[in-house]
Amino acid sequence: MAEVKIIFANDELISGNEARKKFVAQQKAGHCSVLIEDTQYVVIKEAEKANLEKVRSTAGNIARDLASQKVEKATVQAGVLGNVFAGLDKEEVYTAFAEGWDLGSYQFLSYKSETERFNTELQVDESDVQAAVQTGKIRAAATAFSRDLMNELSDVLNPETYPEVLKEKFEGKNVEITVHGKEQLEEMEMNGLMTVCRGSKYNPSFVEIRYEGDTSKPLVALVGKGVTFDTGGISLKSGKDLSDMRMDMGGSAAVAGAMQLLVDSQAKVNVVALIPMVENTPDANSVFPGEVIRYKNGKTVQVGNTDAEGRLILADALIRAGELNAEYIVDIATLTGAIVAALGSEIGGVFGDEELSFVMKKVGDQNGDFVWPMPLVEAYDKSLASDYADMNNISSLNVAGSITAGLFLRRFVPENSKWLHVDMAGMMSKSSASGYYAKSATGYGARLLADYTVEISK
Repeated sequence: MAEVKIIFANDELISGNEARKKFVAQQKAGHCSVLIEDTQYVVIKEAEKANLEKVRSTAGNIARDLASQKVEKATVQAGVLGNVFAGLDKEEVYTAFAEGWDLGSYQFLSYKSETERFNTELQVDESDVQAAVQTGKIRAAATAFSRDLMNELSDVLNPETYPEVLKEKFEGKNVEITVHGKEQLEEMEMNGLMTVCRGSKYNPSFVEIRYEGDTSKPLVALVGKGVTFDTGGISLKSGKDLSDMRMDMGGSAAVAGAMQLLVDSQAKVNVVALIPMVENTPDANSVFPGEVIRYKNGKTVQVGNTDAEGRLILADALIRAGELNAEYIVDIATLTGAIVAALGSEIGGVFGDEELSFVMKKVGDQNGDFVWPMPLVEAYDKSLASDYADMNNISSLNVAGSITAGLFLRRFVPENSKWLHVDMAGMMSKSSASGYYAKSATGYGARLLADYTVEISK
């Protein structure tokens, strides 16, 4: 079908006909299709507990349904969304609807030989909301870029090719990209990266992306874990299918997507992305449990477990953020399975500055990248003690793994910086398509980091 129209359930076409009204009311989903005189209408039912996440999810579900029906275009009739989501800011509703629509249509088809991409075009019949719709599309595109990075195969996206992908993405935009290769990393004494990468056939990289939307604002450093595949190293992971470990660079994808959103939105911020990139694999050259790493700041770390590699490379990046005099630092990583045990797969954990943790929570509540403030329990800090070095990279406890990982990172935070750590392991991917999420990579964190950066820069 060439085109459908999107209407509200209280439209006269529905409310004025008992049979149609009853049919719509009986549908379990938040929307349904009705054929009236050769025209297909998508009817949105009245939303309970309306919020922006509901707007995004509704749009995503409709977009995916219509794409599967090969509908070319869907038109939102004037006033519809204002009626469905009454009580919410009109422009925010249209931004959220456009964002959810494009993300609900997301597909990663690079390796599907017999599947062609098809998306239903969204048209909005209200002239005063077109800017809001465009904002939603910009937000969706940034999150989709994060999803693309996470979904990509590890032999295609690796520590040597990843920097080139980012350079191509930001080519011609108002950013400065610096790529540090293996020789530069040795000179910079990024010994965490140099140690973790020893078993890989790929050389490590460290990418810095600088965007100066307003240099009068405080410098914000966004640090993203970029482990393009994580076997666990010598402390080999178990499991029948480790293919999702290509997504262990989800933190870096979040940072890259956040930078795209900030740049394309022309945000008035002063921000630098810091992305350490490695592959963690076992071979004769790999780091062995028990070895000690000496960091540039003089601190030494015994590698108790090579599968706790993310914190080893983030430590280098935190030191680098200090060298750049970042006032605010946020690191984000698929860091621990413990955060999944604590919070499940619908919310990430945020650690660090208590006041800023709640600022980030409010940001996530609004944009859909949900986080919950978590404690850094001082009594657990001693569990990182080592007999051979200043600290171990794993705790001696059998519990509180996400907390002790945060405590480890805190030891490398520059003294004068305001720091948050986001553990997004539970938010890495979805097992099925729902709302504006496709099956597999979520792109979590791109909106969270960008909106948080804007918020603290006000």
